[in-house]
Amino acid sequence: MKYLAQALNISNEGGTPTQIQGPLDESVSSLGGIITKALGFIMPMAGIVLLFVLISGGYDYMISQGNAEKMKSAQAKITSGVIGFILLIASFLITRIIALIFGLGEGIF
Repeated sequence: MKYLAQALNISNEGGTPTQIQGPLDESVSSLGGIITKALGFIMPMAGIVLLFVLISGGYDYMISQGNAEKMKSAQAKITSGVIGFILLIASFLITRIIALIFGLGEGIF
């Protein structure tokens, strides 16, 4: 039984059946394939969000005009961005190592 069927056959009354193809290609036939496809989209988007957080923190630091409270807020934003970057890299490496252990992908790189 196919739970992730990507093709639907519709038969009309007098003619040949029509096949409607799903949006996923043949490499996505399991949950591991879906996760692999999602990581190819999620990781670059997380990197872009991280870039905007760092730019926003730098901008806030520049316009703080020496105000200690604003500088502390901007430094906290930059620190959060750096911690997010470390977590992004760690999560990427962990998913690649798990993929290598279970044979779901190419491995770490």
